[in-house]
Formats: sequence, C-alpha cells, structure tokens
Amino acid sequence: MSDVTVEALPPVGMITLRGDLDTLGAAVADVTGCDRPDQRLRTEAGDHGCLWMSPDELLVTCGYDAAPEIAARLTDALGDAFATVAVVSDARAVFAMTGQGAEAVLARLMPVDFDRMAPTEVRRTRMAQIPAALWREGECWRVVCFRSVAGYAEGLLRNAVPIGA
Repeated sequence: MSDVTVEALPPVGMITLRGDLDTLGAAVADVTGCDRPDQRLRTEAGDHGCLWMSPDELLVTCGYDAAPEIAARLTDALGDAFATVAVVSDARAVFAMTGQGAEAVLARLMPVDFDRMAPTEVRRTRMAQIPAALWREGECWRVVCFRSVAGYAEGLLRNAVPIGA
C-alpha cells in the first residue's frame, strides 16, 4: 500500500505583490523578515514565506488571519512605488502531499523534473489542465491552485496515488 497522503489544508494567508522586484523585496524584508527570493526560489522567516512567482511578482505566505494586516503594512512600506498588493487567500486552495513517492505521484500530473528541483525551488506549472504552483516544506510538498477548481485538483491528486504496492 502506498504511504503517500493528500491533505486539503485549511486556508493559508497569501498576498500577491506585483511591481519591481527590488522594490517589492525591500518591502517584504522590512515587513516579514523574508529575503527577496531569487528566480524560482522561496525564502522563509518565522511563520512567513516569500515565493518568486514571475519577473514582476512575489507571493507572501502567512497565517490566514494575519494576511490583511500584513498586506496593509506592505502597502505602507511600498509608499508611492508603482506596485500592487492583493490578499488572495480566499482565491487559493492548498494541498499537502507527503510520503515516499510523493514526487512520482505529482510527476504523473505535472511536467516537472522533480529530481532536479532544489529544496527551496518554486515551480509554476499545470496539473493536468489547471494552473498550479508547488514547493517543498521539509518532507512535504505544497500544491496551490485556484479555489474554483479545488475539488477537481483534490480528485486528481488522490486518484494519482497508487492503490496497493
């Protein structure tokens, strides 16, 4: 029997920031303590994470209830910089994949070379036909998708786990 588990997590605080990465990174470091991540990487400081999402986008993760206050602090820290800050916690669903072989299960659904992914790497990709992002947190994989397709995504993940061994 497979030891890979899929768990739908409670809502996670998520704040997307768009603009110049140097400007965004300085604000994120000031507010959360997270260093600005390099391309396709993630940084952490305490309960906060910062993920590189694109050449002009960072994603801050935090406690769900803390997201509005952190977003307000980020907005203040950015001042009159040309940037956007948006709390997207309720628009996203997060799943945890754990167990030996989780990468093989995810590889059934995503065109990702898991053997080459660095421990702090973030990947934006497609899971079957839906946009998704994933990264490692310790021995666990986090998979994020739009909440509107969360039921479909959970079904994909659960059905990809082999039955028996």
